[in-house]
Amino acid sequence: MILIPAIDMKEGKVVRLFQGKFSDVTQYGDDPVKTALQWERLGARWLHLVDLDGAKTGDMLNEPQFRGIIKEIGIPVEIGGGIRSRERVDELVKMGFARVILGTKAIEDRDFLKSVISDYGEKICVSLDCTNGFVAQRGWVSTTNIKAVDLAMEFEAMGLEWMVYTDIARDGTLSGPNFEELQTMLDTVKKINIIASGGIATLEDVQKLSAMKGLAAAITGKAIYEGTLDFKEAVAFLK
Repeated sequence: MILIPAIDMKEGKVVRLFQGKFSDVTQYGDDPVKTALQWERLGARWLHLVDLDGAKTGDMLNEPQFRGIIKEIGIPVEIGGGIRSRERVDELVKMGFARVILGTKAIEDRDFLKSVISDYGEKICVSLDCTNGFVAQRGWVSTTNIKAVDLAMEFEAMGLEWMVYTDIARDGTLSGPNFEELQTMLDTVKKINIIASGGIATLEDVQKLSAMKGLAAAITGKAIYEGTLDFKEAVAFLK
């Protein structure tokens, strides 16, 4: 398992939301490129970028910052938030992003998802953002009646290789990951690489996640910005 630092952006700033709520925002920096280079220096092997404005509106409003990061960074970068057209996927792959993360569009348009998986394979990742085991969409502002495990099995049949599984109730809370729901997902899919997201607070959380068989990676955000998790120490443990 590898640990991936997250840079969530809103209006060009580095921020974190509490439980995905756009009304509860904490800012951690005003230079996303500087933040990205910091995590790279501390041993990050991947970087996770999210355009929160894009997730809510469908338009990627932080593109200048993303372009700056992909130009300066020397490690693979995955990106998500408001990616809802084939043109945007093509553009991001050409820009140099190693993985493009789809959310709402993947849930609403299976033909679209099949098409981009066929063309881009492992560069396509789907983010399943969930509450109580049910999928949320459109920047987490609405919850569907779709069970996460059912959707994951459907995506696996399409050939999807990567998936981010986020428990919204834990995201930004520093209350620990939802290990039970995560284990259910790991037991359900056999071919998709799962990336855990939401709730990581301490090195102990990272240690427990790393012991879960089949978990490819975990994303950490608030913990490394608040200092409850020493990113460099966590990377050293995982090595």
